[in-house]
Amino acid sequence: MSAQPSPQFVNRLISETSPYLLQHAHNPVDWYPWGPEALARAKAEDKPILLSIGYSACHWCHVMEHECFENPSIAALMNELFVNIKVDREERPDLDTLYMNAVQLMTGRGGWPLTVFLTPDGEPFYGGTYFPPEDRGRMPGFPRILRSVADAYRQRRQDVRQSIAEITAELRRIHEPLDGARTLSPEILTDAYRRLSTRFDHVHGGFGGAPKFPNSMLLSFLLRYWRLTGELHALEMVELSLDKMASGGMYDHLGGGFHRYSTDDQWLVPHFEKMLYDNALLARTYLEAWQATGKPRYRQIVEETLDYVVREMTAPTGGFYATQDADSEGEEGRFFVWTPEEINTLLDEADADLVRRYFDVTEEGNFEGTGKTVLSTPLPLETVARLKEVTPEHLEHVLARAKRILFEAREQRVKPARDEKCLAAWNGLMLYSFARAAAVLERDDYRAVAERNAAFVLGTMYVDGILYRSHKDGQNKFPGYQEDYACYAEGLLALYEATGNVKYFCAARELTEAMLAQFDDPQGGGFFFTGDRHEQLITRVKDVFDNATPSGNSVAVEVLLRLALLTGEQRYRERAEHILQTLSSSMAKMPSGFGQLLGALDFYLASVREIVIVGPPDAAETRELRRVVEEAFRPHRVVALLNPEDGDHAQYVPLVAQRTMHNGQPTAYVCQNFTCQAPVTTPDALRAQLA
Repeated sequence: MSAQPSPQFVNRLISETSPYLLQHAHNPVDWYPWGPEALARAKAEDKPILLSIGYSACHWCHVMEHECFENPSIAALMNELFVNIKVDREERPDLDTLYMNAVQLMTGRGGWPLTVFLTPDGEPFYGGTYFPPEDRGRMPGFPRILRSVADAYRQRRQDVRQSIAEITAELRRIHEPLDGARTLSPEILTDAYRRLSTRFDHVHGGFGGAPKFPNSMLLSFLLRYWRLTGELHALEMVELSLDKMASGGMYDHLGGGFHRYSTDDQWLVPHFEKMLYDNALLARTYLEAWQATGKPRYRQIVEETLDYVVREMTAPTGGFYATQDADSEGEEGRFFVWTPEEINTLLDEADADLVRRYFDVTEEGNFEGTGKTVLSTPLPLETVARLKEVTPEHLEHVLARAKRILFEAREQRVKPARDEKCLAAWNGLMLYSFARAAAVLERDDYRAVAERNAAFVLGTMYVDGILYRSHKDGQNKFPGYQEDYACYAEGLLALYEATGNVKYFCAARELTEAMLAQFDDPQGGGFFFTGDRHEQLITRVKDVFDNATPSGNSVAVEVLLRLALLTGEQRYRERAEHILQTLSSSMAKMPSGFGQLLGALDFYLASVREIVIVGPPDAAETRELRRVVEEAFRPHRVVALLNPEDGDHAQYVPLVAQRTMHNGQPTAYVCQNFTCQAPVTTPDALRAQLA
């Protein structure tokens, strides 16, 4: 076997751990990671900075790299005119948020790859997203942009300074205190529901048109609104959206899990990358929908999604990986699409005919004119069985066998690359989903996955009181951001509820106290995105809007409210109330950006049940009581499981103090509105108290 040729170019990114940065380590561009060395050189040479931000699963980031950053003549121009910095947005969301806001202010749009031109002091004065290697119609080529920006910096410095002043002032205004004039009341939830109803797609589900994103936080809010008010239309919006997503190409029908978003308004053809956070949030929403409706399909989606994460997105250490790419062998979606001939080769004629019809695989295909098909299930199984004149049971049996065969055949293809860094916030979101699924579905294997993740993060990524943002190749990088503390604390509280192990409660409370100490904004309300230990940028960002992931401020509100109930310490509730009040007007007027916070407001306004179950954790009677708590969608409760042999539990969680088994039997205690009902020992009695 011949040796692989040495790369022609090697730049400073070769020393990084981020897969995205390493993808650019052999570009002819003289890339720097963000840091003092690059900034010092820019100041010493009075050169503007070209900042390029992306992530490893971003298709258009790969395109721009191939077209521009691998082009020696374009790279030479970049090296001549700029100090070039490459950033992984998943490692440095503070930089991404700040400069994305700047580009959106300058151009009215954003996205990745993000291309921003800065002064040596980090001040943005021009930017955009993808640029082609040459002029294309009305889109200027990257070389033209490079020369124009460098000329403006050299020759029209006063104009650049004026632009910087305007942009910086607007960036600071974005993070000024918000108008929190509204009283915290159910009317805010109703106003938000009505606004969301006007944007809802009543044909295909979801909100707006193409491209269409899952918006799982909004769907979870609508479930809570239905539970609070009995408004059936809210539940119907959720069910239509979940049904359409699960039947479309957004869902991986062979391997489980969801792709990033749909390129059309029907959930049919996805952008194929798979993100840990999407699958965490959607698993959560489908689990809640299963509790609300009892639809077996929703449980199936939860289990297939989490099983995919165990199989393909879990490190041997217990951490969860970040992303899987859209591309393989240089083509987007190649791994996931099928032709009729490929299916015919793998199955006998009768089975292949049924499978092609069920998954809508045709000669024409549905993927970009290639003759290939993204699998979807536009018709219910019963309808396909009737059309093909077979029984539903026969078709179900054929499909189960065929899916195994197709999956194994697909496994022989070249797989999309995987970004194997572990991010604290995203691990917290997935920890929550595994912990909740363990409790609701009584899956001890999911509980084990959750506990291994907690052991990894708390044992490896939490060092000397600092939760680190990213871990890869044995290295922690970057002190965690506010969303890391909030999301991982939320996951730990869910794991505490699922296991009754008080060490998870203590860890959640410790992270919350660190968040309060490091990220608090006492003047403006809420939390800053960066903490006291972080690098000071041109302005301090505050994350209040949901994007692909929930706002760290919104997650923190419910964490604080739950801690208040478990500990009896009202300072946590007061802190949560302050954030809710600060954002009260915004969440009613712009509900699309506040799904998570609307759910937290619903929890704040509710008469929350405080449930303590006392009994040996493995006893059948204890499990039966726990099953009653989880058999329906009950978002307005906190749960503590108390092992009678755990004598120290009450000193950490006052809610369980003086709770004992009644007559030697596992016992449930239910309190609400400062009043406790009589302890009960049977499932029927507990069910009656929770009705």
